[in-house]
Amino acid sequence: MIEDYSKISPLRVLEKSSLKELGPGNLGVLMARAGVGKTACLIHIAFDKLIRREKLVHISLTDGPEKVASYYNVIFYDLVKALNIPYEQDLRVLMEQNRMILAYLNRSFKMERLRENLGNLVQFGGFTPQCLIVDGLEFLEAGRGIVEGFKSIAREFQAEVWFSAVTHRHIQEINDRGIPNPLHEMDDLFDIILQLQPDATGVHLNLLKDHDTYGTPVAGIRIDPSTFLATGREG
Repeated sequence: MIEDYSKISPLRVLEKSSLKELGPGNLGVLMARAGVGKTACLIHIAFDKLIRREKLVHISLTDGPEKVASYYNVIFYDLVKALNIPYEQDLRVLMEQNRMILAYLNRSFKMERLRENLGNLVQFGGFTPQCLIVDGLEFLEAGRGIVEGFKSIAREFQAEVWFSAVTHRHIQEINDRGIPNPLHEMDDLFDIILQLQPDATGVHLNLLKDHDTYGTPVAGIRIDPSTFLATGREG
């Protein structure tokens, strides 16, 4: 199962990474314009972790737990169909046992509140997260300090942290390392930066930053625009 999914997971793009993973204590981000499929791709990253029996916390700043769970359900069925999984219920139970959803709506998110919630999961729930998925953070509004806070939490809990970030067609700012707005002034805080880019031939997932290296050559993969599963390597 793990080998089958690794062939179609969007994280295949990290095959060309120097470490082939994000790694505990590090931050990764998936950038794309609105509507391209950031959340779907982010949930596939979550599935990649869950299938490996890693503990995962999905942190939503825009949607309630029920809506987040429904996203997982829709994408789960795409995955079941793609891999022709015969033991669907067993896999669903495995994923639900290893996933927690925390929702901070109406601007209720505070870094200390998150740290407390995660600490309670570890201390009282016996649930030690190995990966955090953060969806809905507005980077331009949040600023560098929030990202530094997540970096501190990643190191404290020795967990990977993956974000989604919205890029805008009308904002063309790109720094000299090739990283576009809104991360162009804080890319040093991220260890992996991915970008979803649609064009006439489909959707492509490119590796913009690989730990200490920018613009890794031949590091893109094609993504199925309906399922957001990997279909092939670029180049």
